Amino acid sequence: MSAPWVASGRLTAGGKALENACHGPAPDTAPTLVLLHEGLGCIALWRDLPAVLAEATGFGVFVYSRAGYGQSDPCDLPRPLDYMTREAVEVLPQVLDAIGFERGVLVGHSDGATIAAIHAGSIADTRVRGIVLMAPHVFTEDMGLAQIAQAKTAYDTGDLRARLAKYHADPDCAFRGWNDAWLAPGFRDWNVSDVIDYVRVPILAIQGRQDQYGTLAQIDEIASRSYAPVDTLILDECRHVPFADQPDAVRNAIVDYCTRLTRIEAARATGL
Repeated sequence: MSAPWVASGRLTAGGKALENACHGPAPDTAPTLVLLHEGLGCIALWRDLPAVLAEATGFGVFVYSRAGYGQSDPCDLPRPLDYMTREAVEVLPQVLDAIGFERGVLVGHSDGATIAAIHAGSIADTRVRGIVLMAPHVFTEDMGLAQIAQAKTAYDTGDLRARLAKYHADPDCAFRGWNDAWLAPGFRDWNVSDVIDYVRVPILAIQGRQDQYGTLAQIDEIASRSYAPVDTLILDECRHVPFADQPDAVRNAIVDYCTRLTRIEAARATGL
């Protein structure tokens, strides 16, 4: 049995110190799942998913908080409107290099799913063998922007700031960096759907039918544009956080996806 992968605690990427945690075998002994959190997420808000996936798949699981989130260094505000693209093509490659990533899957949620898709569609990184996209955004929708505007009200006048302060060292940086970008006038025309045209690894796309931030049009766009195979999982009684609302279904889907990827890799290695 492989020795446990010991968390390093912090690494530097994009000129910022980023908190991180590791579960399961190290990258040189098994494939690695790299988890990319949502627009208000961090390591802690993945809950027990990293440990659950490490146990269920036998893969290593690496999770980190991007700059501005959790206990990582603050980000520079205001965020540019292409901040997800910059994370995908500038910062994420440095993170993968820093952990000695050799092969595996990017597992993203919301903003993190968008970052995973942009990375896979923009960079010829043969180490990435697949992507899991939970509640992805590839273009803006009026209903999603309306929810983000409501979040601003909840932050300014309600208890949202206090709740975020439990998880983020600088809740203002975490919230403003995300909210101000999405509500900027120029962001209404944001659309990165074209990156899907260039993804060449299998995609698992997961979304809740009751997702308050995006409709199933996001999943339809990914499925219709992708040259690579796309499996979709649409979950009932599920809002914007599938791994919280339907944890068993999400775990089982990711485990099955990883099992099939492993089988494909083995067949290629033996020439079958």
